[in-house]
Amino acid sequence: MPLVPRPADIPKIPRALRFYQVCSIITGTFLLLLVVEMVLRYGFGYYAELGGPYGFVWLVPHQEVTAVNLSLVVVTVHGWLYVVYLIACYLLWTYMRWTFGRLFVLALGGIIPLLSFFLEAINTRRVREFLAETPAAQVTPVKVSA
Repeated sequence: MPLVPRPADIPKIPRALRFYQVCSIITGTFLLLLVVEMVLRYGFGYYAELGGPYGFVWLVPHQEVTAVNLSLVVVTVHGWLYVVYLIACYLLWTYMRWTFGRLFVLALGGIIPLLSFFLEAINTRRVREFLAETPAAQVTPVKVSA
């Protein structure tokens, strides 16, 4: 018998879903930037430099980096965003009471390029379908007396 969310957790699901959506888009974007940075670094031997003598953003060999090394910034920011993404995945996974395998696949979204975008669309659809068919998830509007 598959587990279903606890009634006490159902009101928390929309907020957890929104947090997951935002984190997956941002983390996926930085992962794509990281892929570009790795190709430039290991494929061509160039680093991205921010605010250096050549212009606002410029590709320079490693020995010539004199300003902010944008390549290292992308690596560091993606690392921290991935930690936040894992927290978002864990929250959604906990509230929805999915299997451990689904948490593992969600975690891969921050490591495999483009996967977070597909997983975000699939899981958003699943969660919204669950919320639409669950009567406890329907929010009744509050009437304000004048």
